[in-house]
Amino acid sequence: MKYNKQEIKTIILIAFACIAFYLGLKNLNVVVGAGRYLLGILAPFILGAAMAFVLNVLMAKIETKIFEKHGLIPRGRRAVSLILTLVIVFGLIAVVMCTIIPQMGQTLITIGKKMPSAYASFRVWMDANMGYLTSLGNMADNLSVSWEEIIKKLSGWFQNIAGEMIDGGINLATAVVGAVVNFVIGFIFAIYILLAKEKLAGQFKQAMYACLGESRTDKVLDVCRLSSNTFSGFISGQCLEACIIGLMFFVTMTILRMPYAMLISVVIAFTALIPIVGSTIGCVVGVLLILMENPMQAVGFIVMFLIIQQVEGNLVYPHVVGNSVGLPSIWVLAAITIGGNLMGVLGMLIFIPLCSVFYALFRTYVKGKLAVSGINPEKWQRSGLYRDQQGKQKQSGQQEHQNQQND
Repeated sequence: MKYNKQEIKTIILIAFACIAFYLGLKNLNVVVGAGRYLLGILAPFILGAAMAFVLNVLMAKIETKIFEKHGLIPRGRRAVSLILTLVIVFGLIAVVMCTIIPQMGQTLITIGKKMPSAYASFRVWMDANMGYLTSLGNMADNLSVSWEEIIKKLSGWFQNIAGEMIDGGINLATAVVGAVVNFVIGFIFAIYILLAKEKLAGQFKQAMYACLGESRTDKVLDVCRLSSNTFSGFISGQCLEACIIGLMFFVTMTILRMPYAMLISVVIAFTALIPIVGSTIGCVVGVLLILMENPMQAVGFIVMFLIIQQVEGNLVYPHVVGNSVGLPSIWVLAAITIGGNLMGVLGMLIFIPLCSVFYALFRTYVKGKLAVSGINPEKWQRSGLYRDQQGKQKQSGQQEHQNQQND
């Protein structure tokens, strides 16, 4: 049996791929370490690309809806749109921070002022129960306990903790400095991407057409276009859902006359950008704020939060975000559950648009196969097995009636 050159190349590539896969499994630690090292090098650029994608959702709307539609600033509209986008994003972050930090500082000051009275109450309790404590001390004296040994163990334990705290502080400082450097590099890279996105997209397409060919590149670009539209819709839907839940909290807290209604609603809306669990962070802040005013209202706030969270998580979020990404509500819940179990909060952020992309691709594939096979649409448009069975019985009865007439 003779093979042509193309078949020989394919066999050689498959053989090399199998050998590489075997060596990778045999040296899995080396592969994982190399992957982490490479990911650490590329982390600023990955972060910059993600920041550019998120900022482009707002920048593209500003550029098209305001400047291109009205013919304003034909040459510098890209730079002006980018500046407006950065002003809006960082302005919102600054407003939220300036709203939260002073109020949290005031709460800590209030706690500090209440500490002396709490300490006085504790001293009164200690004096009232000193007899029990004395009895416990006498019982401890009667026991054969080696206090020197206990003190040595405690001193060694504290020394180990001190060493771990020093090492942890150094590691934390190194991680913070690295994160700041990665953020700065990523931000600069994101600015460059946003200012020259058409040029970079053209270069990317040119390289793909040269390496993959026209038909494969067209398919890859269709998937990339669908993914981009899906992720953009997800970001828009997430922002809309955050505004809705913030409004729900503000209206409910205003009706119930709870303190800090505006502040807590803004915090919950801001943290709700993290799917499902983000608003829980805002709930903790709200409980701390209300607890200083009225502990009973803090308990009522927790009950109110649980009720609104159920309504938002099971009704509002799947409907709003599902419509924005073109994914049915049931699959939004499935994507959140699977993504959260696999990758935590990051999985919740990624799996909804990913599932939407797979859903759209699979739907296109199924419709194409059905169109090619020529199956009658009534086969799947009938609602339920009972109606199909009823239709078969009706058709069978009509056939029997026709046979009786023929006889």
